[in-house]
Amino acid sequence: MGQYSVGSGPTVFVTGGAGFIGSNFVHVLLHTMPDARVVVFDALTYAGNLENLAEFNAMSDHPADPRFTFVRGDICDATAVRAAMRGCDWVVNFAAETHVDRSIVDPGAFVRTDVEGTYTLLEAAREFAISRFVQISTDEVYGNAEAPDGTSRPSIETDALKPLSPYAASKAGADRLAFSYWATYQLPVVVTRCSNNYGPYQYPEKQLPLFITNALADRAIPIYGDGRNTRDWIHVEDHCSALLQILTAPAAEVVGEVFNIGAAEERSILENAQTILRILGKPESLLTFVPDRLGHVRRHAVDSTKLQQQLGWRPQHAYDTGLAETIAWYRDHAVWLEHVLARRDNFLDGALQLGAKQQ
Repeated sequence: MGQYSVGSGPTVFVTGGAGFIGSNFVHVLLHTMPDARVVVFDALTYAGNLENLAEFNAMSDHPADPRFTFVRGDICDATAVRAAMRGCDWVVNFAAETHVDRSIVDPGAFVRTDVEGTYTLLEAAREFAISRFVQISTDEVYGNAEAPDGTSRPSIETDALKPLSPYAASKAGADRLAFSYWATYQLPVVVTRCSNNYGPYQYPEKQLPLFITNALADRAIPIYGDGRNTRDWIHVEDHCSALLQILTAPAAEVVGEVFNIGAAEERSILENAQTILRILGKPESLLTFVPDRLGHVRRHAVDSTKLQQQLGWRPQHAYDTGLAETIAWYRDHAVWLEHVLARRDNFLDGALQLGAKQQ
């Protein structure tokens, strides 16, 4: 590791850094900024996985990367947060309960982590005079993608927030709470609202990895409702590259702003399932329609014009190519997937078997 100038660059406090997007961000950050340091703070709930960070954490046949520190902790624990954040320069808050279906079953957990946890982080960041705080929000806060008159179109940053699930509402609360710390205390906050991510290390309760996992095992693929609900899909590495540009941009260009992050790659549930089956050479008889999700948003899509014009960011992964690469990643990382499934998460087991229950 002698090629790294450890500590000469920023020290980045990454909450939820053992999860899907957070761990990918750590990979992108340390590969792009070799003089940076990272402190990953993660509670290691069901979706947190240190195997996602094996490259940096001494888990295999190599020593730990000196630029990388892992701290297990809950973002609602103010004492633990303060101890871990001290000495950091930037905060990127990925930590959240994120699954819509789980929020329908247990909304209280989402309010606690997503709202109270964000408050705890903001207070610590204010105490330590953090120089940039990026709050990872979501396009879910907009509800259906539409203009004020109800016309369907990608959401823009000035649209009203109309969350339709407890998850979306908790993220909207955290989103606006973070912004208020800029408006009230001048804490240098930036809020990002990204569309649906896909890529390596995603916990298989979410749509694409669930479909991939079931297709690989020749299990039924559950399609909510009529399968026509659409989402804008972005490769997780493109999301992470946008975050890096926001972190390193001059403060005057980004602080106090909200930025949508999307790739303008809209696909329906049914289209995704059919594409995965086609790539894997599996029959469409695996498709199984199931009752629709409560409060299911018909269309999520964001307009990223503001980010593209102000920072020059562009997504680099075409969806069809990125999805094929993601399918190959899950197929080639069978041990990672086996370890995840071996945890016997009842909610995940139910999701994977949902299609079979309808047959």
